[in-house]
Amino acid sequence: GVVAVDEKPCCAAEALRRIRKVDVGGIVVGISMLDHILAEVKAMDLSSEREIERELLKRVKIYNYVPASAEEKYRIGLLREYQKFRGE
Repeated sequence: GVVAVDEKPCCAAEALRRIRKVDVGGIVVGISMLDHILAEVKAMDLSSEREIERELLKRVKIYNYVPASAEEKYRIGLLREYQKFRGE
């Protein structure tokens, strides 16, 4: 079947297949749906790093648990992944 790009994965197993490992403050965590999130945020064409970090974190939290105490570390790690994704 054809899957629309903006849909949540149909089941947990599908979401798990989309996990990407990211270094968050020295700890490697698996983030679900990250490739999808990176592509979505890139398409928004945001100019400031702060806006990009905010959007990345907001979207990551839809699919993943992010402890409030670790949000800053996640923001840094996600921005780094985003820059790699964009080839910067």
